[in-house]
Amino acid sequence: MHLDDKRCLTRLGYVMIVGMAAVCPPVHAALDVLERPALSRTNERAVTSVVLAIDKAGARLNAVGERGLVLYSDDEGAHWQQASVPVSVTLTSVAFSDAQTSWAVGHSGVVLRSDDGGRTWSKVLDGKQAAALVAESAQVAGADPQLAADAARLVADGPDKPFLGIHFIDKEHGFLVGAYGLLFATSDGGRTWQPRLDRIDNPKGLHLYSILATGEAIWLAGEQGALFVSRDRGASFRSVATPYQGTYFGMVSAGRNLVVFGMRGNAYWSGDEGSTWEKCLVPTNGALTAGLRTQSGAVMLTDDSGNIFVSRDEGRRFDRSPLPKQTPLNAILEVSHGRFLLAGARGLGQASFSQSAAGNAP
Repeated sequence: MHLDDKRCLTRLGYVMIVGMAAVCPPVHAALDVLERPALSRTNERAVTSVVLAIDKAGARLNAVGERGLVLYSDDEGAHWQQASVPVSVTLTSVAFSDAQTSWAVGHSGVVLRSDDGGRTWSKVLDGKQAAALVAESAQVAGADPQLAADAARLVADGPDKPFLGIHFIDKEHGFLVGAYGLLFATSDGGRTWQPRLDRIDNPKGLHLYSILATGEAIWLAGEQGALFVSRDRGASFRSVATPYQGTYFGMVSAGRNLVVFGMRGNAYWSGDEGSTWEKCLVPTNGALTAGLRTQSGAVMLTDDSGNIFVSRDEGRRFDRSPLPKQTPLNAILEVSHGRFLLAGARGLGQASFSQSAAGNAP
């Protein structure tokens, strides 16, 4: 059975089938982790725990991961401190909306906010509240009957649907995506969140994994080749056809071009905003888990075997980097020119690339 047919999931940068009890817990278990603060860990244990996402604003770094783990650093990742977090669910994505305001999302529909750059956090939304918001929106006159049916299922299931991505296009406007087609938006800096399931051409409720803003466009990527674009600041999203029918885990904006990447080493390049696609040459059959465009203009991808791949032609062809293979990687971030922070199954690490390794923009 294809992994996309497995509808219960967790995210370590890629889909893992780890058992129904762990992935789709009973409602009482979800409520327990929503009410239990993250355990304090020794610094050594914290930085070697599973980390799923990282982000940077100014000198401040935030990293999030399993069981409510949030770490912050002000010295490019040389030293980390654990933050105070009110939940112990796995956190899958983190993003700054300004220099002091950071957001994290994760399992059980959790949305967390920090107003001090990631030192302390408060819960602003969970799966029960998210389901109630969808149900409320479905009661509007003229609403799609399918939305009402989906809302009823969300309420009945309880807080078991994870958010998998968060992104702010500016201080006030942000988006959340998640399993089973979850899509929420804010236009008031996160004070309120509104469901947008009726604004996207996603009748199957396909999982949405990542968000990318490129100029005036906002892109969403997900399972079964799902790719969506908005050109009206998120008021609506239309489906974009791609050659691949497997999962996309992420996207990279490469100059005027777009690279989407996912399972089994599949990555595709478009130079015309998704009208046509070319298959990227990436020397791996593993799941491509993260990507970025470097300050020097190269495009980099990571995979679930710990490899790092570099493209010097804006994403058409990738070569394996000369670095030794890392542990399975979930995220990569450039903290300064040529220095990178790596996050994965065994925590946080760093790597440096010479210009010959990281490349220059052609």
